[in-house]
Amino acid sequence: MSGIYIVGALLGTFGFTYAFDKVVSEKKLFGGITPSTISKEWQEETEKKLQAWPRTAASPVVMNPISRQNFIVKSTSK
Repeated sequence: MSGIYIVGALLGTFGFTYAFDKVVSEKKLFGGITPSTISKEWQEETEKKLQAWPRTAASPVVMNPISRQNFIVKSTSK
């Protein structure tokens, strides 16, 4: 019987959290704007710059582990 209340409370909490997140982040509840400098071109150039940094300590790895899952890059030329 109490399981129904627990599941209902969890679902309600998740619903409230989702709605609050949308209002704060997308509707800018606390103000602020997204800078115009953050564009698709800027993101591509930043990614190119990060991948172009020389690595001298070990085998090459991808510099952005969050978006690339930290895979080790293996050279195909031998």
